Amino acid sequence: MRLRGWHRSWQERGKMERIDQYSRFTICAMPWLFTLAWQGAPFDHDIRHEPLPLALGVALLLVSVAQCVLSNRNLSVAYEHYLGTSVFPGRRLLAPVVLMLVAVGLLATLTGVDGVHGSGLLLMALNAPMALVITRVLLVPVRRFVIESLCLTLLTTGALAASGLRGGTLAGVVPCTLFGCVLVLISVRPSAWSMSVMWQAEQARDIQARLAVAEERLRFGRDMHDVMGRNLAVIALKSELAVELAQRGRPEAVDQMVEVQRIARASQQEVRDVVRGYREASLITELAGAQGVLSAAGIECVVSDGTGERLPAPVQAALGWVVREAATNVLRHGDPRRCVIRLETTADSAVLHVENDGVTAQSPSTATSPSTAAAPDAQGSGLAGLRERLGALDGSLEAGPAQGGLFRLTATVPLGDREEADGTDDLAGRSRGGGGGGGGETVPGAAVRGARAPGARAPEATAPGAGVSGAGVSGAGRPGSVVSPGVMVGPGPGLVEGRR
Repeated sequence: MRLRGWHRSWQERGKMERIDQYSRFTICAMPWLFTLAWQGAPFDHDIRHEPLPLALGVALLLVSVAQCVLSNRNLSVAYEHYLGTSVFPGRRLLAPVVLMLVAVGLLATLTGVDGVHGSGLLLMALNAPMALVITRVLLVPVRRFVIESLCLTLLTTGALAASGLRGGTLAGVVPCTLFGCVLVLISVRPSAWSMSVMWQAEQARDIQARLAVAEERLRFGRDMHDVMGRNLAVIALKSELAVELAQRGRPEAVDQMVEVQRIARASQQEVRDVVRGYREASLITELAGAQGVLSAAGIECVVSDGTGERLPAPVQAALGWVVREAATNVLRHGDPRRCVIRLETTADSAVLHVENDGVTAQSPSTATSPSTAAAPDAQGSGLAGLRERLGALDGSLEAGPAQGGLFRLTATVPLGDREEADGTDDLAGRSRGGGGGGGGETVPGAAVRGARAPGARAPEATAPGAGVSGAGVSGAGRPGSVVSPGVMVGPGPGLVEGRR
């Protein structure tokens, strides 16, 4: 069970987290490998098989094991110190330094009793400082590490010389000790440096994404300011003028309020246009964007069977949202290497398939996304929003795991006479809503007039079904005359606004 839990934890990690964990594990394993290879090998034939040399050799092996344990404990903190996320406390090096001195002393004692000879001595001298220098190389600059390595070499050589070691074996201790330090320098430090660069690049991508969101918010804010700023200023001025005229009993106050009404409704429509342009998704644009973003993330993205450029605009917009949501979840969840987007169009329907591999185990934090919704009842905000958009077109959405470790998202939208049906539904919606974009709301003292009053102008004079009748405002102009662009005085009891 513990092994399975570790496997799930590994699968749920992102690529950067996996690389980081692998690098740390590799560095942690290095002192253990050195101890087994360089400290254990001399027991075969280089250490004299007598009680005292064997006891000293075992003691030296136990000290090396303790060094490895301390090195693993300190390595994580040293790694964070190198990455700049924390500060390594100097007191944690006290025990490793003491153990290293004890190891050198035991090696010198073993040499003094003539308990080891030949290549075994060189290997044990090579291993004595390794656990310490693996941690130390991440804490100090390269120049200082080189100086400390030279001092460590002199210390080891001097201790062995004091124990009576002479000749070529003593001379071989110097390059062996330096070789161990250089090996650590060219293996551990570049690995940590590569990880720091990769994490900085990851942070830069996150910052770039946040800046893109902030820039889009600023753009939308500028658009809203451009649309509403001038109109609100005109509404304020004309309202003040209408108040003054009404206080004086002047009939021109009605004309000013009619103009205020026209500007307000025009502003309302302009805001809707801005929001619609901000929220609508184009299928062609989204397919190209998804392919570009996924390819930039190292995921092979294949778009097949066309881009649906001949589909009706509402269908393209709905499927564009499906592509956008699917691409977002492919990036956010799992570890995919390939994503296939396939659009199948027939005379009756348009079916969009999005398949990706690298599906991770479902977790509470990702169960609501299409790429991890393994359970049929996983209804996240992304899926719910897509189903609402497709439901408006009588479409459907299916998402779940497929064979071969894939995840498949399928969106189906019926076509038929979509364009004509859309036009009819829009016309009926406007008739029921009093003008659609601008006629759904009423002003104080006004009533929505769903049928043409007796004697009113023919429907072609105004937009279908669009009319707001303002009671008590008759006399502002002759029946059926336009008093302001988009506003017409009807023959009945009030004003009729025509959508243009």
